Amino acid sequence: MRVGTIATIVVVAIIGLILFASSIYVVDMTQQVVVTQFGRPIGDPITAPGLKMKIPFIQKANMFEKRILEWDGNPSQIPTKDKKYIWVDTFARWKIIDPLRFMQSVSNELGAQARLDDVIDAVTRDLITSHDLLEVVRTSNREMAATELDVQTREGETIEVGRSEIERLILERAAEQMPRYGIELVDVRIKRVNYVEEVRLKVYERMISERRRIAERYRSEGQGQSAEIRGQKEKELDRITSEAYRIAEEVRGDADAEATGIYAGAYGRDPEFYSFLRTLESYKATLSGDTSVILTTESDYLKYLKSMSGR
Repeated sequence: MRVGTIATIVVVAIIGLILFASSIYVVDMTQQVVVTQFGRPIGDPITAPGLKMKIPFIQKANMFEKRILEWDGNPSQIPTKDKKYIWVDTFARWKIIDPLRFMQSVSNELGAQARLDDVIDAVTRDLITSHDLLEVVRTSNREMAATELDVQTREGETIEVGRSEIERLILERAAEQMPRYGIELVDVRIKRVNYVEEVRLKVYERMISERRRIAERYRSEGQGQSAEIRGQKEKELDRITSEAYRIAEEVRGDADAEATGIYAGAYGRDPEFYSFLRTLESYKATLSGDTSVILTTESDYLKYLKSMSGR
């Protein structure tokens, strides 16, 4: 076989491999494909995964995601119905449900993100400007001490719509415009709501002052309760002391009465002996080595001494 023939076979084989490689493509289970020929769609979108065929160099397989995609909007300054200027930051989840229409309307995910910016931001602005700040921040009428934006339900004021309902309305109204782009809007949420910078500083100052006022009130209440507890303690101490004194006096009185009874019984049995014992007790209590007593010889105090000396 000639060298030229071999070279021709090799070239033809290489060209064949290139054509074969260009004619097949793989559809992943997370993808869907629109085949175009010279830029025009051919056939229905391919959503089933597997190995697929196309005409090489003439047809092109355009891949699109089947999974849920993320949209994160830019914070925008919006006035509420009650003229409060706030920053509103939203995010959404979406997916491609009609890849052919998607490709014809927005071309790719970048174009879809731009279209979502327009639609969701416009609907969000319309709904925020038609509701008070309180409705945007709060969902229910439950009692609360304060919020990040320092807004509370004033007396007689109730939440009629609320943040959750506003988010649902944003999703509903924005989703109505999505089918024309081959998109399904899955969810829309308000990620953050905050005052504009110049107002936020004043709000923070007011919140700090409010917290200080509350702290001072708690401190005053604590001092009042402390004084009340101390007063109660003193009262209880006085009660216990007086009760103890009463009991002690009763015991002392009972003891004195019992002693008096004993003394009276002893005196009744032998008055002379009782007198003698009492006199000896008085001697012991009054007479000591350093004691000087001047008495007359007629004093009854010395009668027992005299009687002893007389013996």
